[in-house]
Amino acid sequence: MTDRFSMTTVDGDPVAQEYTEFVERKGIGHPDSLCDGVAEAVSLRLSRFYRDEFGRVLHHNTDKIHLGAGRADPAFGGGRVVEPIYVLVGGRATTRVDGEELPIDELARDAARAYLLDTVPELAPDHVVVETRIGRTSSDLASLFGRGDEPLANDTSFGVGHAPGTAAERVVRTLEPRIHGELDAVGKDVKIMALRRGSHLYLTVAAAVIDRYVADLAEYRTVLGRVEALAERHAAESIDLSVSVEVNAADDFDSASVYLTTTGLSAEAGDDGAVGRGNRANGLITPHRPMSLEATAGKNPVTHVGKLYNLLSLRIARRLEADLNVDYGSVQILSRIGDPVSDPLAVDVTTTSGDETAVRAVVDDLLASVDDLTDDILTGEVDVF
Repeated sequence: MTDRFSMTTVDGDPVAQEYTEFVERKGIGHPDSLCDGVAEAVSLRLSRFYRDEFGRVLHHNTDKIHLGAGRADPAFGGGRVVEPIYVLVGGRATTRVDGEELPIDELARDAARAYLLDTVPELAPDHVVVETRIGRTSSDLASLFGRGDEPLANDTSFGVGHAPGTAAERVVRTLEPRIHGELDAVGKDVKIMALRRGSHLYLTVAAAVIDRYVADLAEYRTVLGRVEALAERHAAESIDLSVSVEVNAADDFDSASVYLTTTGLSAEAGDDGAVGRGNRANGLITPHRPMSLEATAGKNPVTHVGKLYNLLSLRIARRLEADLNVDYGSVQILSRIGDPVSDPLAVDVTTTSGDETAVRAVVDDLLASVDDLTDDILTGEVDVF
């Protein structure tokens, strides 16, 4: 077979050179993001259990999570939850070892509940119902864990990543945590959509306002004004683009139909969720970029290239930026099922660097140390959505 590595040199980030760009982020409390978070939390709990009990991570994939919306009765000054949010945890796992059944369902339920309650302070234990339907793993896929000493790819798939990103991407990725850090009245469900036309950035922010923090419609509007001011200030401090901000564009103040919530979540008001429908591994949705449709969250961190190659592509792109000072790097990695994870079928790099030897060295180094990525995932140091 020909060399797995290929490289194209460009004069800059092609998306930054386009006149129009869209960038989206679904915040950590968005129903799809909650599903991603639950999926990853369950995978981490199972991985650590397997490692503690058997000395290694056994096969599992818990990337099949569904969230069914609950119902609340929000009111200025404080409302109530009427029906709980329902979360179904699916997927596959190693449920039996040497004839002994493992407590997979219990571990998954505990992990899912803990993640939701830790992530969303406004949720009480009775606001969430978790059900598990985790089946026994495929024998074919499980066998890929056990052939020799090196993990083998459990799928023919690809991962993509780029760095450092455009100004619009940087603003969208960093605005949400700042809102959470500075505005208590805004819940965890914040969605940000950016439209860049030339050198002007239009930001549309959907921010769930928590009812107990606002006494009336006037205070609600004050909160929206603070969100708008913070977004404008954040953009001015971080990028060289003019910016316009609109917050909760669907509000109708004449009828007092506004984005008021009891839990800070749209999941209390009919908005369902599923894994893989939200942010990609870099925390963004970027339709002007190559993207993988793989759900990174919940896939096992040892052999599932749908997880590893998306995260590894990002690592390579960021290393090119840090070590080679490139202005742009895009990486795509393709696996073939049954081949070593560290030996992909193809690696394609598009970058502003003209030093192919140096770029190849970064790629080879990170592929050879893919086990380090697995270790970092298991310690919870890697963001996957």
